[in-house]
Amino acid sequence: MKHIPALIFFLVLTACGISPGAEPLRQRLNLNRDWKFQLGDPPGAGAVAYDDSQWSRIGLPHSFSIPYFQGKDVYTGYGWYRKTLEIAPGWMSQRVFVEFDGAFQDAEVFVNGQAVGRHRGGYTGFSFEITPALHPGGNVLAVRLNNNWSPTLAPRGGDHIFPGGIYRDVWLVVANPLHVTWYGTCVTTPEVSSESAGIRVQTEVQNQGAAASDMVLTTEILGPEGRPVARFSSPQTIPAGATVTVNQTGQAIPNPKLWHPAHPFIYTAVTTLSAGGTAVDEYQTPFGIRWFKWTADQGFFLNGEHYYFHGANAHQDHAGWANAVTDAGAFRDVQWLKDAGFDFIRGSHYPHHPAFSDACDRLGMLFWSENCFWMGGGAHQDGNWMADAYPVHLEQEAAFEQSVEDTLRDEIRILRNHPSIVVWSMCNEVFFSSNQPRVKKLLSRMVELTHQLDPTRPAAIGGAQRGGLDKLGDVAGYNGDGARLFIKPGIPNVVTEYGAQSTPRPGTYDGHFKARDQLVANTPEYPWRSGQVIWCGFDYGTIFGIGVSKGLLDYARIPKREWYWYRNEYLHIPPPDWPSAGVPARLALTADKQVILGTDARDDVQLVVTVQDAAGKPISNSPPVTLTIVSGPGEFPTGRCITFDGDTDIPIRDGKAAIEFRSYYGGRTVIRASARGLKDAVVKITTQGEPKYVAGSTLTAADRPYVRFVRPADSPVTEGEDIARDRPTWASSEAAGHNGAQALDGDPSTYWSANDNQPGAWWQVNLEQPHTIDSVRTTFPTAGNYRYRIEGSSDGSLWTLLVDQTKSASVETTRTDAIPTGRHCQFVRITFTALPSGQPAAIANINIQGKHWP
Repeated sequence: MKHIPALIFFLVLTACGISPGAEPLRQRLNLNRDWKFQLGDPPGAGAVAYDDSQWSRIGLPHSFSIPYFQGKDVYTGYGWYRKTLEIAPGWMSQRVFVEFDGAFQDAEVFVNGQAVGRHRGGYTGFSFEITPALHPGGNVLAVRLNNNWSPTLAPRGGDHIFPGGIYRDVWLVVANPLHVTWYGTCVTTPEVSSESAGIRVQTEVQNQGAAASDMVLTTEILGPEGRPVARFSSPQTIPAGATVTVNQTGQAIPNPKLWHPAHPFIYTAVTTLSAGGTAVDEYQTPFGIRWFKWTADQGFFLNGEHYYFHGANAHQDHAGWANAVTDAGAFRDVQWLKDAGFDFIRGSHYPHHPAFSDACDRLGMLFWSENCFWMGGGAHQDGNWMADAYPVHLEQEAAFEQSVEDTLRDEIRILRNHPSIVVWSMCNEVFFSSNQPRVKKLLSRMVELTHQLDPTRPAAIGGAQRGGLDKLGDVAGYNGDGARLFIKPGIPNVVTEYGAQSTPRPGTYDGHFKARDQLVANTPEYPWRSGQVIWCGFDYGTIFGIGVSKGLLDYARIPKREWYWYRNEYLHIPPPDWPSAGVPARLALTADKQVILGTDARDDVQLVVTVQDAAGKPISNSPPVTLTIVSGPGEFPTGRCITFDGDTDIPIRDGKAAIEFRSYYGGRTVIRASARGLKDAVVKITTQGEPKYVAGSTLTAADRPYVRFVRPADSPVTEGEDIARDRPTWASSEAAGHNGAQALDGDPSTYWSANDNQPGAWWQVNLEQPHTIDSVRTTFPTAGNYRYRIEGSSDGSLWTLLVDQTKSASVETTRTDAIPTGRHCQFVRITFTALPSGQPAAIANINIQGKHWP
């Protein structure tokens, strides 16, 4: 990955609204450093006098599950955080807020023992005023947090991990009683062209003073170079205790610099509130000027030009740190995909950190932002995240729907000014739910709510390839075989997932849409389709299995060979020479940069260790390698050292391993890479900022040895289930009106049929995760002597025989075939070797019983 320019990165980290240099009118102080943490739920832990001396010292972002390396299970329960806040006497006449960018997933916040607020929902930020609970000097901020599954809290199910923790940034905001509210600005460009752009700014202002305020709201628009290009003011009287929205439309900006992936120009709206001739508050809002259109017959348009995008899905977890990813880690993820030639990201399947949208804005990446209403094809058992997407008990429906709508409201409020976002997605694959009528009503209501909250962007239905969901919104996102099932569907559409092949690094040098042909006859770029998005950008952890390897980059963010294939396909950059086996002699240790900006862990460094021969050539040999912090501040997810071993959950593969390093103290860190019999390598990292690390007196990070978490025996487990229902299918041929998906829709009146009556026809299903297979029950449209064999595969290429019915004399309509114990696979294929006279190969329904593996 190319080096990130320090200036751009500084802009990303400071995008929230304080100008460097002069004393700001509002203080926004990062609180990531110096917390105490304890797993469990100790009584009275919110009290000032509570003894937390034995708790762990940690920094944010933090996860209950650190260190985590793609295990199937994570700790579920409570955790407590405590921190001392130093409150200046002058702040007591102001208003003080604590702002969280995200905490998973049920947070109760206390200040000096007083409850100041509770937030339920793990993917959006929240803000609480804490002024009444404060006093000058030291104050205790405490957070009681749990990640327990809840039947009334979205999501109820999904293919990911759900670890608890204050896993995003936390801020202390000190503002005048007359101030702009939390994410209180909305900047739009209702009339825009390449010649002119009208700017509309809506600003929510709150007056918490004791008297009405005659204030003036001034908005100054700064161009991408930082120079003023427009300015307008609005006087207004705000009663005491009132919150009002001030609408402003300024003079049009001539010849605007339009935001585009090729030139992502960013403007800034600087909002200043003045009372009695004195400025009392200032708030900055980055935004972009662009216009776009989704069409059903001509695809997507950006700034008046047709634009077919190529994208990748992205989950938010990283090796070792689980979901507790730094702002720099989010920025790096976007940069990796940009460097491979992608120009679109789907934020699967929940609202991402605002820093992720910042990175998309500034690097030039279109962004599909999605709500956390989603589901995997699991056992649908209440009690864990394999539950039904929608409640199964009537008394839980209202609270759950409120949770979904609350998250949507917060997502749009927080992210609405980001020019990279071109659609709000309501969901992913909720067709798996057993209560489709209620799901459809909820989706329709969410679409209407989205139109009210943001008329400038469409509402999408993500994962809409089953259940008749695709036309409930403005844009349809089709996953998997939806790419070929919905040809010119009459609604703006995109392939939101294709690929889904599990390949550990290094992988193979090919592209999924070429190798797997999921986008129809090697013609993916239909003129009516807006774009295509691969599943997925990065390996990720999931409750459905261990070590999911579906990314273009691995869990530690090392590119696989497929990443290089796409880079060559889109940017015409040839791949490097692949490493081969040699004689290991030395190690190389590199960092993506040598300086960490600040001690608040918004910035970090990615370290990569490479095995080399005596001439310095990278080789594929992969001996165990250890990184050790020799001196200075900082930590790995495992503490002061980490060992990569190919036989463990922390692997070294193809001669290479990587991890992210962060620091909460200023100073120089020396890190050594070592392996038995090889020459060491050393890298030096400088962390800027205060407090400084002092050898011998500064407490260093505690060792956190990695142990894969194992779910307690009394926790819910996944029992046998129909693991094929509504999964992607493929077939040797399909007769008109009888596609492969009809063998899995549960309706015996519909069926898949080959387009001729010749033996050799086959049908297959992608289970989308490895499974152990117990049995296959096949129902044919008519009775007759169908003869067949059933095979399984882990990659869709190499097949193993599971069942041989090529000599069967049965004429039963439904047949059940037991599978030998211990067989596991991701793909199942049935091939017909003989057919009833005059009949084509056909399947009315297939039920595959099994369990997620491992």
